[in-house]
Amino acid sequence: MTILPAMPSLPEHRLSIVIPMYNEQLCVAPMVERVHECLADYPWPWELIFVDDGSSDDTVKEIRKASAARGHHVRCVELARNFKQTAAMQAGIDAAEGDVIVTLDGDLQNDPVDIPRLVARLLNEDLDLVAGWRLKRQDGLWLRKIPSRIANRLIGRVTGLRLHDYGCSLKAFRGEVIKSVRLYGEMHRFIPAWLATVTSPRRIDEEPVSHHPRTLGQSKYGISRTFRVILDLLAVYFFLRFRDRPGHFFGGAGLALSTLGSGILGYMGILKLCGEDIGTRPLLMLGFFVLLGGLQCILTGVLAETLSRVYLGSGDGSSYVRRHRKEDSREPSWHQPEDGQPS
Repeated sequence: MTILPAMPSLPEHRLSIVIPMYNEQLCVAPMVERVHECLADYPWPWELIFVDDGSSDDTVKEIRKASAARGHHVRCVELARNFKQTAAMQAGIDAAEGDVIVTLDGDLQNDPVDIPRLVARLLNEDLDLVAGWRLKRQDGLWLRKIPSRIANRLIGRVTGLRLHDYGCSLKAFRGEVIKSVRLYGEMHRFIPAWLATVTSPRRIDEEPVSHHPRTLGQSKYGISRTFRVILDLLAVYFFLRFRDRPGHFFGGAGLALSTLGSGILGYMGILKLCGEDIGTRPLLMLGFFVLLGGLQCILTGVLAETLSRVYLGSGDGSSYVRRHRKEDSREPSWHQPEDGQPS
């Protein structure tokens, strides 16, 4: 029998645990068992939401089997195809009904035993996000640890938000805050940075958590993830600084190029007035194309400003398509403390 740490003091709340799954049929039953073991004495209602991200194995069957055995507080959100982890996480957050939302990976490397401690810090210290920090990470050195360290430093330098471990999926959020942002692409790695756009960085902190080596299933990550992080980081840099004013980004570059191009063409015009032949001068073509590029940037900035107004005003976009079933239409159910009251 695993010895569990004492349950911390927790203010009244409802807890939603969101776990994205992709081809993890072997991990479902152990994960359900571990969550129930670690939250057996949890004093407030909680629900467990698995998001099947278009798995091609029996992951969905295992989740529904667990729901039938454990109760309707174990829920399945089934996506129509594989939309990747960010969209799956967003689908789970959208489905969550709790005041506090905790996310973690479904490969059993994150340990649910840390959930009460993260939630206690979130609520008792009035934070909006407590991110897990895998202090003793149990992954390969070259393919996982070193690329992750490089990515963490790049993210911290670009976003200005200093955390030790951006990639840890085990995080505790205040529900109303995480629901105020939308996640797209591969942006689950940058959730702390996105949250910093709607809340103060002082309300974001981290907490050391356990990390176990993978013993079931196969890893979905490789060295290619590092290159995707770099590309995503460029997008994050743009959105954090210019999301609501993209015209400043493109317009600034356009004005600089237009000024340079105009200066070159003005200089060539003076030479022409002085009687020199400028028809074959490469500088004439350079000035023309630099000026043209500047005008294009300015027009792109105007279009980007228009699109940003539409984007900020709609809020209707979605990064996933959910597959609806009859059993998913039930009212949310909560796992209650055994005596019905907080212990």
